[in-house]
Amino acid sequence: MGSPTRAPAPKGATGVLVLADGSVFWGRGVGAAGHSVGEVCFNTSLTGYQEILTDPSYAGQIITFTFPHIGNVGTNAEDIETVTPVARGLIIKADITEPANWRANQHLDAWLKSHNLVGLSGIDTRRLTRRIRDNGAPNGVIAHSPDGVFDIDALVKTAKEWPGLEGMDLAKDVTTRQTYSWDETIWSLKDGYGKQTDPKYHVVAMDFGAKRNILRCLAASGCKVTVVPATTTAEEILALNPDGIFLSNGPGDPAATGAYAVPTIARLVDSGKAVFGICLGHQMLALALGGRTVKMDKGHRGANHPVKDIASGVVEITSQNHGFVVLRESLPDEVEVTHVSLFDGTNEGIRLSGRPVFSVQYHPEASPGPEDSHYLFDRFIAAIEGRY
Repeated sequence: MGSPTRAPAPKGATGVLVLADGSVFWGRGVGAAGHSVGEVCFNTSLTGYQEILTDPSYAGQIITFTFPHIGNVGTNAEDIETVTPVARGLIIKADITEPANWRANQHLDAWLKSHNLVGLSGIDTRRLTRRIRDNGAPNGVIAHSPDGVFDIDALVKTAKEWPGLEGMDLAKDVTTRQTYSWDETIWSLKDGYGKQTDPKYHVVAMDFGAKRNILRCLAASGCKVTVVPATTTAEEILALNPDGIFLSNGPGDPAATGAYAVPTIARLVDSGKAVFGICLGHQMLALALGGRTVKMDKGHRGANHPVKDIASGVVEITSQNHGFVVLRESLPDEVEVTHVSLFDGTNEGIRLSGRPVFSVQYHPEASPGPEDSHYLFDRFIAAIEGRY
């Protein structure tokens, strides 16, 4: 980055986080050298950092892990949600230690370098998390320079000039470029990943940034899965003669992606086919049904978020990753609110009355856990069969 910092870096500092308001957090660089700009968020999960870092929903975001022991179990070739991570980087408190897990085949630091991901360790993540909690998720730049020389003024300028996630259509950057079939099922300790050889139903999944384990859960539920790009038209999807349609998770502003996806979703709902949406898919289904979405200050990111199923009264612990939310008061009368967050009362699920159409805000596939929400895949099958 060339020029010296405005103030001397602390001894041993090879990394820095600079926020758009000029705040500076010094640390030690991990992963690739360089710098990356994005929205700084936090994730409260205790496990599954590799799945989190490869979740396409994190496009445009720098992830602060609140759990201190990130990297202790190393990385492997199986625990990924997409081949090429799109997160902008990570921030952790403790230095990465040598892996201590029988499944590890690569150190996290080496894995980060292989994907050109910039990271920082030694950051006061509690202080940073409190700042995000109190003031909302800021734009920021993380930088790693082994010589410890940074141009702080330039980094502040970069952070200030980054436009932020509101209004961004990021699904177009992470969606598949071509239609493909998926038959891999969920992982087991004994056999690894399985294969669906005798599917009962055909599901078309609109890929707005789909996680692999979502597709595995659909295949494990007895479905032949055809994955299509986010821009696929309703006519093209219906021509595939699906029994049901799945609207995947994904990054960015649902209103921006919805400019082309919402009319498609509305047409799919009108077709009478069973429709199941999650995360970004949930938000765009709500838009297609007449609702509105807004950006949240902090968002929900972690594997420990309590959600109440209003009909049953059951509270499930869920895995979440979203920075936008459906406004409950904007939903028309024919749209039933089915789930609610026990953290802040925000909407977590909807159902179209009298139709096999429903969605949830969270990630039911448990990657990383928990598994409380797996029943939603059974509910989708029930909707396909006309039982929901």
